[in-house]
Amino acid sequence: MNRLELWYARLIFRMNTEKRMATIRKLASLLRNDFTLMDALNRLEMIESNGGKNPNEPFAIVMRVWQQNLERGMSFSETTRGWLPDEETLLVTSGNISNLVSALENTTRVVESAGRIRRAMRNAVAYPLFLLALTLGIIVLVGIYLVPPLIEVAGDDIIWRGTARGLISMSDFMVANWYWFIIGFGLLMAVVGVSLENWSGRMRAVFDKIPPWSIYKIHISVGWLMSLSSMVAAGITMPDAMRMLADNSSKYLRSILEDTLHYVANGDNLGVALLKTGRGFPNNEIIGDLMIYAEMTDFDKNLTSIANDYLNESVRKMESISNVLNSIGILMVSAIIAWVVLGTFQMQDQITAALS
Repeated sequence: MNRLELWYARLIFRMNTEKRMATIRKLASLLRNDFTLMDALNRLEMIESNGGKNPNEPFAIVMRVWQQNLERGMSFSETTRGWLPDEETLLVTSGNISNLVSALENTTRVVESAGRIRRAMRNAVAYPLFLLALTLGIIVLVGIYLVPPLIEVAGDDIIWRGTARGLISMSDFMVANWYWFIIGFGLLMAVVGVSLENWSGRMRAVFDKIPPWSIYKIHISVGWLMSLSSMVAAGITMPDAMRMLADNSSKYLRSILEDTLHYVANGDNLGVALLKTGRGFPNNEIIGDLMIYAEMTDFDKNLTSIANDYLNESVRKMESISNVLNSIGILMVSAIIAWVVLGTFQMQDQITAALS
């Protein structure tokens, strides 16, 4: 295998999430049925390479590289580092041979859950953004291409009134500043996008109540809670799991988890620690549940149940937010179109009256 083949295999393996999860599920199934890890990887390599006939298939190369790494004495988490996305590598970190099956199953559960919430987030954001861009496009095009010819026909002596006057004012602004308008919109989207992962602190907690920051908060908190529940179920202590997640998180989430860990180190349970941060993360209901269940036995099982319920609730909430934003977007586009049509009719009427 040359470097190009290894690079290509790594790229395909990381990008094809669906097949990667299917491979991990097969690996967990083989291990559960008393295959050794090396035998299980060899069996998967033979499947992916079509019995050895296609040894350069990307997934076959991955299985072969993993076997070679294990033969060198690496742990499974070391073997897979760089081949799996960071969050998946983190979930199998606790997966020694005795509990690797559980770690692999938890990995697929978390990744599939993240996929559900990501699709819900995409649906909540994509169409409203399209409608917003459509609205701005209508304003720019009308201001540059529709209104100026009517003004030219009317001449300089006419005094515009009502909606026609507002449409002309908008047109004058667009003709003079349309490029700044587009640049400003692009910069605003860029600033908002960067702020989602990097802005933290008390003021961010205020903005977390409104889209798009509220949508990002739901997305990132579901992933965090699912990952935490999986790591705790795999035997990692809650503070250690929190530290590992904080080290591999965005600045936004890391700030919250580090504040939470400060209170945990002072003896507070997870729910109380989250409450004391004052961030409202993930939300008040989850914080209340964690405050209760953290004091009970079988916290790992209860945490898994809380995470699954929160996932389902969040998907429903994303769908609700999507419906609201879609309705607002449709109303906004309709209002702009109605305003343009009314303004155009008034311009035509006033031109006719001035020429008669």
